[in-house]
Amino acid sequence: MTVAALTLDGLGVAFAGFKAVDGVSIIIEEGELRVVLGANGAGKTTLMDLISGKTRNTSGRVFLYDTDITHWQEHQIARAGIGRKFQIPSVFRELSVRRNLEVASFETPGVFSNLSLRQTAASKRRVEEALELTGLGPQADRLAGGLSHGQTQWLELGMLITQNPKILLLDEPTAGMTQAETHKTTEILNALRGKHTIIVVEHDMAFVREVARRITVMHLGQVLAEGDIKTIEKDERVKQAYLGSKGIM
Repeated sequence: MTVAALTLDGLGVAFAGFKAVDGVSIIIEEGELRVVLGANGAGKTTLMDLISGKTRNTSGRVFLYDTDITHWQEHQIARAGIGRKFQIPSVFRELSVRRNLEVASFETPGVFSNLSLRQTAASKRRVEEALELTGLGPQADRLAGGLSHGQTQWLELGMLITQNPKILLLDEPTAGMTQAETHKTTEILNALRGKHTIIVVEHDMAFVREVARRITVMHLGQVLAEGDIKTIEKDERVKQAYLGSKGIM
């Protein structure tokens, strides 16, 4: 039996009369990895802002499992189990990789207050799991400021994972990565599949092909199409609005 982890019911927001997201209804199943595609300005990032509480919607509702979280504050949504990784990573560059993960793993909010707190056994376990999953174990004692771009992205993803969110919102996780780094990111997300519900906004079509089983395509703030890769590639509306004749390469 499938369980809906996230339900968007007619979700929308307008800025000065412009509908950036217009009546979006999507159901994301528990453990699913959903990819959201669309041209620049399609409303993808705004949709993520609405889900995470960064932007308040002007219509529709958002449900986390059976809980209506519409109009909750951003920090309340995060504590309820929705974690978000932005395109530009944000880590504590003056701290080691391990310390970044330790700080993120504490349940009590407040970075500097957490530096003096003792880790629980569960917190330590999550940190070790994040180091293994991201491949950053050999870099554990290195300052985060000395990591490569890809490693920094993985560290922030690891920091998010240590908080054990129910849902991960990832905004272009492979942006600026080398081909090898992108492949490693693919491996990380596929390992997380089923353990977390994941929504990914991405433009790298090779990456999309490796991780996507179901895709939502947005256009002008609305859902244009949904389905597996073959269904999306054959959709004439999607070809005209986004993919062109090449499909998902």
